[in-house]
Amino acid sequence: VQLQASGGGLVQAGGSLRLSCAASGRTFGRYTMGWFRQAPGKEREFVAGIMWTASNTYYADSVKGRFTISRDNAKNTANLQMNSLKPEDTAVYYCAASRYAAPRTPDGFDSWGQGTLVTVSS
Repeated sequence: VQLQASGGGLVQAGGSLRLSCAASGRTFGRYTMGWFRQAPGKEREFVAGIMWTASNTYYADSVKGRFTISRDNAKNTANLQMNSLKPEDTAVYYCAASRYAAPRTPDGFDSWGQGTLVTVSS
């Protein structure tokens, strides 16, 4: 599956952004979808994931209660709604697809989008 992330931008602290990930391929509905982020000088870290059924979601503690991941299998899209953004959320955000159930590490994902930059100003 090929992925294309979009929706990044500059936002003030406390604001919101919605990231989207468009996928190609007829088997999108079989993949767990995830979002990761990577800040300058830091390792890529898990943000959120959603399994095939869309009812099973899981989050990093740092974003729980502020971010919401969703998917639309009919449209081959996965989204990340980010609310109450903080300066520490600034990073390049990547969407990813996995054949496995609920992975949280980068090596658990098979395909990656190109990344979209989110900058949160204080």
